[in-house]
Amino acid sequence: MSTIEAVVFDLDGVLVDSDHIWHEVREGLAYERGGRWTERSEPDMSGMSSLEWSRYLHEVVGLPESPQELNREVVRRMRARYAEDMPLIDGAVEAVRRLAGSFRLALASSSNRELIEMVLTQASLTRCFDALVSSEEVARGKPSPDVFLDAARRLDVPPQSCAAVEDSTNGIRAAHAAEMRVIAIPNDRYPPPADVIRLADVTLDSIADLTPDVVAG
Repeated sequence: MSTIEAVVFDLDGVLVDSDHIWHEVREGLAYERGGRWTERSEPDMSGMSSLEWSRYLHEVVGLPESPQELNREVVRRMRARYAEDMPLIDGAVEAVRRLAGSFRLALASSSNRELIEMVLTQASLTRCFDALVSSEEVARGKPSPDVFLDAARRLDVPPQSCAAVEDSTNGIRAAHAAEMRVIAIPNDRYPPPADVIRLADVTLDSIADLTPDVVAG
């Protein structure tokens, strides 16, 4: 097994409790604009890049605005929610700072870069990370491994020498496909199925349990 040199964090559901906010914002927009929202809409968009989910809102949910306009409006509403109340997960800031002393850190997220930067700035964590990657900057969103592979490339560390911290079904699949050590902290609101959890090398109940020893294995 490779020695772990770096840790790649997801954002939504790992550092911020935001998956339900994304759901509320996109569903609310769909109902406002007369879209066809179904029980599959949010699961389908889980892990998608902004390019992918904005196209989904236009083509599948049927919203009349262009994908670019939908992307801008959703991000505007997300920024407003974050400005009102940044939903940092208990123990997340401390976990990042704890690992920053032992490993190089990157963040690989399906969020738009401006939202990533907003969260890290408000949490005073920007300096802890050597690389930030939004899936809008790669060809495919999760469950494809692109965002994780690009994070490893920017760190100049082999993917096999990285650990990924993930909470979601598509995030765990993406990290596993990137051949990283997968540390799963299952999302309580949207728990991954058992077969996906089995892809993880270790499963934690809380990010408060994430230590350098857990990462190193």
